Amino acid sequence: MATTAATAATAAMPGTRMGTATIKAMRMRAMNTRPTPRRMCTAPAATMTIDTAPSGLLQLIWLASPALPIGGFSYSEGLEAAIEQGLVHNEASATDWVVDQLHLTQSRGDMAVMAQAIPAWHCHDTARLQALNDWVMATRESAEMRLQAEQMGRSLLDWLRNLQQASDEQLHFCASLPVTYPLAMSLALSLAHTPLDQALQACAFGWAENMTQAALKSVPLGQSAGQRMLARLAREIPQAVQTAIHLNDQDRQAFSPMLAILSSRHETQYSRIFRS
Repeated sequence: MATTAATAATAAMPGTRMGTATIKAMRMRAMNTRPTPRRMCTAPAATMTIDTAPSGLLQLIWLASPALPIGGFSYSEGLEAAIEQGLVHNEASATDWVVDQLHLTQSRGDMAVMAQAIPAWHCHDTARLQALNDWVMATRESAEMRLQAEQMGRSLLDWLRNLQQASDEQLHFCASLPVTYPLAMSLALSLAHTPLDQALQACAFGWAENMTQAALKSVPLGQSAGQRMLARLAREIPQAVQTAIHLNDQDRQAFSPMLAILSSRHETQYSRIFRS
C-alpha cells in the first residue's frame, strides 16, 4: 500500500509522466485482485405444467386435501344419523365414533381394497381391478352409501382427466365400469409412486379430516375439539393402514350392520345437512 500511496503522490506532482488515466487503470487492477465473494448455490426453479403430475409427497398432500373437488365434505357416512339417534352428542362420543369407523369399516373395507388395487394399477391387471370394483359395489348396504361411492368415483375420475395425470387407457377402463371411489383413488395414489403405507395414510387422513368437519358442523363442536379429534385419529391411522395392507380377499369385509341401519334411516331423516 506504501507503493500505491507513493505512486499517487508522484502522480500529483507537476511534471510527472503518470496522468489521471494511468492512475485509474492501476486502481482497477488493484480492485480486480480482491477475493470474489462466495455465491450461495441455489437449485434452478422448478416448473409444473398441467400435463405433468407432481410426484411423491406433494401428490399425497394434494389428494388428502379437503379442497379436492370430489364432494367428500358433503357426506357424514352415518354420523348425522347417529347424532339424531343420540348415539353421538359431544366431543368424546364423536371421537370414539369416528375412530370406530376407521377400524371397522375403512381399514377392513375400502382401505383394504385400495391396498390391493394400487399394485394392480402398477401391473395393469384390469381383471383384478374390475373384481375389486365389483366388490365395492356389492358391499354398499344402502342407497346413500352406493351414491357416495359412485359420485366420488366419477368426480375423482373427472379430476384426473382434467389434469391429464392418468393415461387414456386407464381413463377409458374406469369409465367402462362404472368406477367407484376406492378404485379411482387407488389410481390417483398409484401415480404418486410412493410407498404403499404412506399412500394409504394420506388417504386415511383425508377421510379423517372430512369426518372431523362433519362432526364440527353437526354435533356441533369447536375448532379446538376438532384438532383434538384429528390428533387422536392421527395416532390410530398407522395401525389401521397396517390392518388394511395385510388383509386378503377372504378377510376383507364391510360388515357394519348398525352403520347400515343408520344410513337407511338417514335417507328419510327430516332435518339434515349431509348427503349420507
